[in-house]
Amino acid sequence: MMNSANANSFRRRHEAGNEFVPPADVQIVTSGGRSIPAHSAILASASPVLEKMLYRCRISWNSQRIIRILGVPCDAVLALVQFFYSSREGEEAMEKYGMHLLVLSHAYQVKRLKRWCEEGVAARLRAEVVVDVLKLAKLCDAPWLYQRCMRLVAKDFAAVTQSEGWRFIQKHDPLLELEILQFLQDADQRKKRWMREKRDQEMYQLLSEAVECLQHICSDGCTVVGPHDGKPPSRSKGPCKFHTCGGLQFLICHFATCSRKLSPGGCTHCKRMWQLLQLHSSICDQSNSCKVPLCK
Repeated sequence: MMNSANANSFRRRHEAGNEFVPPADVQIVTSGGRSIPAHSAILASASPVLEKMLYRCRISWNSQRIIRILGVPCDAVLALVQFFYSSREGEEAMEKYGMHLLVLSHAYQVKRLKRWCEEGVAARLRAEVVVDVLKLAKLCDAPWLYQRCMRLVAKDFAAVTQSEGWRFIQKHDPLLELEILQFLQDADQRKKRWMREKRDQEMYQLLSEAVECLQHICSDGCTVVGPHDGKPPSRSKGPCKFHTCGGLQFLICHFATCSRKLSPGGCTHCKRMWQLLQLHSSICDQSNSCKVPLCK
């Protein structure tokens, strides 16, 4: 039901006119037979669809143009007309009629209002209504809102499956159900690929640090292993800047004394050391002067 104070105030300002504003020359008829006065120049400048309708509409007995906007609450139409006049967004109108305003803004090609409605509806998304909003986003060609809905579905799918909207599309819209399930599968694959790439990056980082640490140990020595020239290790040094230095020094000491490194099957620790030496030698560009063993 239209707020009587707002409707009456709007009617008095626009129907009668004043010395600065001419009287309204258009009546917008809403559901229930209610009407909202407006000016054709304002409507035509705000919406190309209304501009065409104004040229085609029939002239009534009192020479006023009549435009019918039906199927939505009267207050939603009033909020639309008030937006035409002020271009200001009202949070109260968005809270009550956000989805209706999204439909109206799409139908009458009011781009600024449509962007505002997409943002407002997205900010109020909940798992219980996200399927309904998703259908609306598809119908209103709102891809940004569609993606926001899909992300919420993927995030809280268990709650979405308990909603009336989900049960409805399972019975009446299998294509949308399939589209949602396909999105979830793709999202899961993207997540797995991202996690795999993240693990690979972490491994590359560890290997890079290990190769750099190997050069540091063989060139400078550290707390347990001395440098290539045979000097004793510097046990008085503080904590090494390389996190892998302690483990790598242990691996070097083990590799030097292990009797299984050349036996069939070999030693797991020695295999890791061989791999690190091979990795170093494959990227070293100073093999003639390199102090890492077996580099050349």
